[in-house]
Amino acid sequence: MTSNERNAMPDLVIVGAGIFGLTIAQQAVEKLGAHVTIIDVRDHIGGNAYSYMDPQTGAEIHKYGAHLFHTSNERVWDYVNRFTDFTDYVHRVYATHDGEVFPLPINLGTINQFFRANYTPAQAKALIEEQAGELAGTDPANLNDQGISLIGRPLYEAFIKNYTAKQWQTDASELPASIIKRLPVRFNYNNRYFKDTWEGLPKDGYTAWLERMIDDPRITVQLETDFFDETQPLNKKALLEAAVPVVYTGPVDRYFDYDLGELKWRTVDFKEVRYDEGDHFGCPVMNFSDADVPYTRAIEFKNFNPERAAEQNPDKTVVWEEYSRFADRDDEPYYPINTDEDKALYARYKAKAAAEPKVVFGGRLGTYAYYDMDQVFDQALTSFEEEVAPLLEQR
Repeated sequence: MTSNERNAMPDLVIVGAGIFGLTIAQQAVEKLGAHVTIIDVRDHIGGNAYSYMDPQTGAEIHKYGAHLFHTSNERVWDYVNRFTDFTDYVHRVYATHDGEVFPLPINLGTINQFFRANYTPAQAKALIEEQAGELAGTDPANLNDQGISLIGRPLYEAFIKNYTAKQWQTDASELPASIIKRLPVRFNYNNRYFKDTWEGLPKDGYTAWLERMIDDPRITVQLETDFFDETQPLNKKALLEAAVPVVYTGPVDRYFDYDLGELKWRTVDFKEVRYDEGDHFGCPVMNFSDADVPYTRAIEFKNFNPERAAEQNPDKTVVWEEYSRFADRDDEPYYPINTDEDKALYARYKAKAAAEPKVVFGGRLGTYAYYDMDQVFDQALTSFEEEVAPLLEQR
């Protein structure tokens, strides 16, 4: 690399245009006046939060599955409100079991409907404890026993057992209890899904929100650009040689060319179904708890935005069915499997990452973890302060 090529380099290169990378870019420009280039192998910004409008129905499609913003973190709430206003959407989920629809999370309404009863909260608590049997109050190691201990065998087998088996393609007795460690059960009629202080969806969509974050001439975005492709100038080898600070949000094992082995993920396939009706499910998310339905849930996108009814097609709707499976290397990684073996492997990659000069690893792929959106914003803000800013101030 010539000296002219080195001088043409930006102050910071961010690999990945998801929430973590966009937040770092925004902070680097605002706090330090840096010139930042974001590269992404995809053809859009936003990472898995990217959305687009469906012209036939007027629905906002979340390309990588439903994204629902909720937080109790005041710093994050104040930050995101700089770039978007939020609707008053409150997430509620329903489940189809044995030809009947029930509210989730499991609450007093679910319990009374399921048992055809009119239990009071105290009576419902006593029933659940009785149905948990010898597992009540214990700390089981596997998901099956943990589920029974939390909500009793009948409710667990109706709503959790088969759904989880489809989601993980593994018998619940072989899955760790940590997957449902905090499975909610409410002894009142509250079926609000999240408990956070703030909740809503961006009024003009996710993509518009995220575009505003990087609306600055000092931020350059290059899409369909592969960090590992040495035919383009902002590749891994060239950036390391030029000692340009890098924020890397891709898969951590890919960065090191899988030299310690591959971390395992689960992915989701989506099957689109269109209906000649204005509303098919009557709710945004419908879980399917029974084993004879091959998909875990269906998302009806129009129902996330009832405030847009005037702009939506009253005679058409679009639904995505979700099918979960183990990911191959070329699939979109969604959920880290996080077996003990995976955790040990990631610990080794994390040690290698810590020794990598001028590279900050972040986001769910870069840290092999699953995060809610607010957690990604929070971690990006912290990472900028503690890791990225010191690198930039050295230049």
